[in-house]
Amino acid sequence: MIDLSLLHSDDSKLTRREFLKLGLLGMWLPIGRLLGTVTDFQNLYPDQQGRVLEEKVILYDIPSFSGKQVNVYWRDTVLPITKATVGDDEPAYNRIWYLLGNEGYAHSGLIQPVRTVLNLPSKDIPKGGMLAEVTVPFTDAYWSPGKDREVAYRYYYETTYWVIGVVQDPSGEAWYRILEDKWEFIFYVPAAHLRLVPNSELAPLSPNVPPSAKRLEVRTSEQVLIAYERDKPVFMSRVATGAKFSDGVYYTPPGRHITFHKRPSRHMARGNLAANGYDLSGVPWVTYFTEDGVSIHGTFWHNDFGKQRSHGCVNMTPKAAKWVFRWTVPVVPPHEQKVYEQYGTTVDVI
Repeated sequence: MIDLSLLHSDDSKLTRREFLKLGLLGMWLPIGRLLGTVTDFQNLYPDQQGRVLEEKVILYDIPSFSGKQVNVYWRDTVLPITKATVGDDEPAYNRIWYLLGNEGYAHSGLIQPVRTVLNLPSKDIPKGGMLAEVTVPFTDAYWSPGKDREVAYRYYYETTYWVIGVVQDPSGEAWYRILEDKWEFIFYVPAAHLRLVPNSELAPLSPNVPPSAKRLEVRTSEQVLIAYERDKPVFMSRVATGAKFSDGVYYTPPGRHITFHKRPSRHMARGNLAANGYDLSGVPWVTYFTEDGVSIHGTFWHNDFGKQRSHGCVNMTPKAAKWVFRWTVPVVPPHEQKVYEQYGTTVDVI
């Protein structure tokens, strides 16, 4: 697995240097026992794959941008990841590189770790629907069931959607009916490409800890998020917070906030796509903390955490965002698409 989620530290409080060191290893971790220097990570799934995130990605003969270029692949190409390793000193905020097959190395920020896991369709969709997660590198959502029909959107690995029913096309293939949450359109996706999320995965984390004893801290200077229970750090993740773009400044707003509004899935769209706008379907595990839509959420369009690059939100891996979603209050019941309250877990952006 790429998440490296077994890293721990015994200290109740980690130093800045330790946090930065852990950040080089990417993604997220519960806090417990701090490991020593790591150069290669062999705990990959046997079927681990990577999806190209940018218009193109260059493969090098060594894990370094100074290496010899050996090949080029284009957006949405899916390749096997056979090793994750630490490259040279650049870029300093993210030194993780992936060996793609045995062909060459690509910087991890340009590759989304994915898998191809097919699912048995379910006929038992509860009234009102339930949440589902994409388990293949990508799949297309159609305006009607059938792969010869018009495509509406492309859905990516670990994005989430609200399933409201199941139908069969003329060939007998099962398709889930998806309720588009922004415009309330109905789309259709091959059911084998979606995993229905069980209620157990939506249950609150640390429910016995009083909400007043929980606090999130977003350190924009270090690009990390830390969760505290009674002032003890219990979770950390590398993040990507707000940045300055050609069309404006979108820094994550500093100060104290609360997580009053949450959605397990959200279609986010804004601005002109030709001028730094975006249209992102199925953004997973969204925890809002400002009224104008700034949130903590999962990210599938980049894997380059540790650098400011968002429109104000706190970007995380989907697994890390799911942890935050489950750990914070208010709780979203499994049968609900959202919750909006006047209270929430404290978020300090510093």
